[in-house]
Amino acid sequence: MEQAELTALLTAQGLRMVDEIGPLATTGEVAAAVSRLRGAGHSPDLVAAVVGQAHLRTRAAAKFGPFADRMLFTRAGLEQATRLEIAARHAARFRDAGLTRVADLGCGIGGDALGFAGIGLDVVAVDADETTAALAAYNLAPFGEAATVRHGLAEDVDLAGVDAVWLDPARRTAGHSETSRTRPEDWSPSLDWVFDLAARMPVGVKLGPGLDRGLIPDDVEAQWISVDGSTIELVLWSGALRRDGVRRSALVVRTGAAHEITAASDADDEPVRELGAFVHEPEGAVIRARLIGDVARELQAGMLGEGIAYLTSDAALTSPFVQSFRVREAMPLKVPTINAALRWNGIGTLEIKKRGVDVDPAQFRRKLTLKGDASATLILTRVGEGKAAQRLALLVDRV
Repeated sequence: MEQAELTALLTAQGLRMVDEIGPLATTGEVAAAVSRLRGAGHSPDLVAAVVGQAHLRTRAAAKFGPFADRMLFTRAGLEQATRLEIAARHAARFRDAGLTRVADLGCGIGGDALGFAGIGLDVVAVDADETTAALAAYNLAPFGEAATVRHGLAEDVDLAGVDAVWLDPARRTAGHSETSRTRPEDWSPSLDWVFDLAARMPVGVKLGPGLDRGLIPDDVEAQWISVDGSTIELVLWSGALRRDGVRRSALVVRTGAAHEITAASDADDEPVRELGAFVHEPEGAVIRARLIGDVARELQAGMLGEGIAYLTSDAALTSPFVQSFRVREAMPLKVPTINAALRWNGIGTLEIKKRGVDVDPAQFRRKLTLKGDASATLILTRVGEGKAAQRLALLVDRV
């Protein structure tokens, strides 16, 4: 968002128009709204700002629910914002630790700050980008003096009177629309600065789930989070925010229900075993936290293949930390063989999953003949270990 658009938007007329225009979900709806508003004589900056916000509010509903209808966004800010249900869980950890005044450094459009303020904590939100800080101030305005927003660098914030810090280092290039990832040494603030602060006071640090584990300090709790099948973030907790005896955790949230597995260290994997009656796919947070072994023991399962994050068992058990499938048929990973099985079973709707094999599921699907009313899942993977490992296709059904 350009400064001229922001100036046009943050007026009584601009904000009223955003509220009145309603949701704009498709490019056709966006184009029609632009034509209508331009035809009514509104300036290009005002039209671009109003239509852009209406479209972003529609997309933001997935993260912020009904709160999105009164918020303002940039495209990049929305993409990088924490989902409100997760922000609320983060905030609860601060509250439960007895911490009442939080500095949110790198606040973006204010997603996490909403979580803090929403449960009654005082929050000082800071962002290095002036436009983003202005939008955060608007989004947090309903909380009055309990939530203040400043434009500035995280490193320059006076933390006197602050109980704890929430940090979301800038891990992408600057901008309000298209951005790209940067290297850890180029983040702002730097990881060295973040970890030095975390050693001195309670800090929560939001990072990408694929962070090199070698960068994680020994004295923090590392919590990976999956929501509705997507692994969304890694949070490092220090000081009073770290739970006693916990260094690894995986939080899995599906349709609003949360489940967590914790451990003092990485879990040892179970041995590879023969294919059983069930196959289990661990959630991404469990895989990242390296707690697959603990989940396997809960399911009386073993590894399906060497270095492959699938489990297999004969026990009719499942858990919130896996997606479970009943094996219908196992066959060589060969298109003619698979097509014969699909025809025999009348499979017209097919979900394709793969691990440990160099296959593009979209391209592989084009080689398959799908006809019939039945549905199933096809897992393409490597089974076994060493020289005995095989490439197999497993026709399975979700449990």
